[in-house]
Amino acid sequence: MSEQVTIKRGTEIELNVESLAYGGMGLARVENFVIFVKYAIPGQRVLARIYKKRKGYAEAQVLNTLIDSPNSVEVQCNHYWICSKIQSLSYDQQIKEKSEQVEDAFTRLGGFLDFKLDKVKKAELIYHYRNKMEFTFSPNRWVLESEPEGVDKSFALGLHIPGRFDKILDIHDCHIQPEIGNKILKVAREVCLSNPELRPYDPRSHIGFLRFLMIRFGTNTGDLMVNVVTSYHDIDKLSILTDTLLDKFPEITSLVNNVNTRKADVAFGEYETLLYGKPFIQEKIGSLTFEISANSFFQTNTKQGEVLYQEVENALELKGDEIIYDLYCGTGTIGLYLSQKAKEVFGFEVIRSALDDAEKNADRNQISNVHFLKANLDTFFKSGQLPRRIPKPDVIIVDPPRAGMHQDMANYLPKLRAKKIVYVSCNPTTQARDAKILCDHGYGIVSSTMVDMFPHTPHIETVMLFSK
Repeated sequence: MSEQVTIKRGTEIELNVESLAYGGMGLARVENFVIFVKYAIPGQRVLARIYKKRKGYAEAQVLNTLIDSPNSVEVQCNHYWICSKIQSLSYDQQIKEKSEQVEDAFTRLGGFLDFKLDKVKKAELIYHYRNKMEFTFSPNRWVLESEPEGVDKSFALGLHIPGRFDKILDIHDCHIQPEIGNKILKVAREVCLSNPELRPYDPRSHIGFLRFLMIRFGTNTGDLMVNVVTSYHDIDKLSILTDTLLDKFPEITSLVNNVNTRKADVAFGEYETLLYGKPFIQEKIGSLTFEISANSFFQTNTKQGEVLYQEVENALELKGDEIIYDLYCGTGTIGLYLSQKAKEVFGFEVIRSALDDAEKNADRNQISNVHFLKANLDTFFKSGQLPRRIPKPDVIIVDPPRAGMHQDMANYLPKLRAKKIVYVSCNPTTQARDAKILCDHGYGIVSSTMVDMFPHTPHIETVMLFSK
């Protein structure tokens, strides 16, 4: 690091932003010393202030943009700098940056020299693509610097300020959800502001009624669910809101009230009351139909979910006689999607409610060659819990959480001796780590694909095929 520049907390410094770091911060260097720059995009020259200094890096926040990026574009969202600064980066450049992050993770962390992605599957729909949105009611509105003094802070319906559990940014238009979601959001806000008894819940004092407004959209079916989460049961109090929504939006096919009396700030209710229609929406992926309840997990981008599953199928080149293990199977969507091309599929998952949904999805689609087992995959195979009656796999699909596989699972996986392993990941850094373990045990990377599931966000999804 240059003797002329001292990097410490509070230092103001001009920086050239080179690229996007994993997680969405800009990356700059001062003579090879890395500085992650909040709210910056590649190609910018910024004046920034250091707010964190560690041994190997620092973090800074932009004070002023001196030169804008040549890849900067006009954004649709008024709050883009809070939700995701990369919305101001052209979509093609977003794809380039995400691809380079994957390649860097595998080269630098995994030790795969000259690693390059084989394919990148861009999203056709880069706005209005999410099939689920969760908005928070709050009496603690975050006031923007651009807003006038004296603005009412006692009501907000929107999204959390990053790093703050108690402050909510009031959202009027969210451009990653379907437009009808914004209309529902507007009407819900108007009703609540006109009816003081509909008081937002305060996570500090634990006083108030309304906690969350959740909306689910059936992208391929047109189904629409509204789920109002409250802190206690009072249908009469809630009816002014729910009746208005049903009157204004005949598109609603399901209206439910989840009740969460706990202090935990989560949208999962302890129990649910069906107020209108069905207790679920239906969604289609390929030829399969899935029923999705208020609290069910489902891919939040239906169109790119279809692309992802098809990439898994393409990678495997199934002949119809394979035994498939689907590890971390969740609600079973990938295994069910592949079941038509395989002999048998065995799904393994630790969350009981997810397995219940998986079994219902199998029955609903009249699929009999898929079986689901409750399994803590940190220990399940290593401790010999696999029943002897279950045949050994020809193919394994791994779709772990962001933290990747437990080390014991990663080391044991090659002992199952599957010919092919497809690893689906939402975190290229942990995938690269696990890939190195697989390759140390005799597997090699055959193909690699990045599927952009979440445009205008830093999130990354990849599909890797390993084979012996």
